[in-house]
Amino acid sequence: MKSFLLAVWNFLIDSKNKIRLRILFAKDKRFVRKHKAPSVMSIEETLKRIAEENLSVARFGDGEIKLADNRDISFQKADPVLCDKLRQVLRSSDEGFLVCVPDVFLSTDYMTESASSHWKKHLLEFRRVWYSLLPSQKPYGNAFLSRCYMILKDKSRSAEYFALMKKIWDGKDILLVEGEKSRLGIGNDLFDNASSVSRILGPVSGAFGKYDELLETAVNNGRDKLVLLALGPTSSVMAYDLWKQGLTAVDLGHADIEYEWFLKGATVKTPVRNKYVNEAGAGRGVGELDDEEYIKQIIAKVI
Repeated sequence: MKSFLLAVWNFLIDSKNKIRLRILFAKDKRFVRKHKAPSVMSIEETLKRIAEENLSVARFGDGEIKLADNRDISFQKADPVLCDKLRQVLRSSDEGFLVCVPDVFLSTDYMTESASSHWKKHLLEFRRVWYSLLPSQKPYGNAFLSRCYMILKDKSRSAEYFALMKKIWDGKDILLVEGEKSRLGIGNDLFDNASSVSRILGPVSGAFGKYDELLETAVNNGRDKLVLLALGPTSSVMAYDLWKQGLTAVDLGHADIEYEWFLKGATVKTPVRNKYVNEAGAGRGVGELDDEEYIKQIIAKVI
């Protein structure tokens, strides 16, 4: 009897979800017919412009837009201040500062099946939010500059994308502001062409709770350096605040993890030894790292 009732319950839930998706699909189809999609550059053009024009960069993905809509995500609680800041950055059109958004509004055919399915479902619920916060007709940068491997159906150009990415910090002193267990560039050659590397470590998750202290520490240590940010959605607003204070800051996001997957030829998201990977195992099994060079690079902790 219990198994029968469970089967009925699952059938009802499944039917409800299918009906909801059909309604959302119909509404989205009507909305798309009446509204022009935001223009998004290619990954190649985005990376070239950042390097050649020395731009500061904020990236927005599904997590950032949910927070901008005042919804929690797995590693950052919604916060009214964060929501307002994200909206402000997304609406900005300042020269020298590039806002990057996902290249998903016209087609996801270039993506793997799982990535395409994810973004199609996302847009059914959040397309109106995106369009309401992207009023500019100028092209936006491509947020997938740091997702230039795993989601792509054709991965043949990923090596080229990473080579272009490395030009952003070629010969420069860089300051990494990252989660405590992110460990960008450790175990690979991503930053080998930088002149020097220093690090500020922040919280593994919920970094916005330490925002003011993180921002002050980055400003005090980031003069005459290129600041690279990997603090989840906090990076999007910090890049803008650092830029307003005269620093150059790039929200690098998952670039290091993508590079690890690229080097391994991975076809599914897998854990990376000694690194926090939110999408594959998160922080489970990630312990301390006894690497002398890495420890020397740490100039501050805001945990």
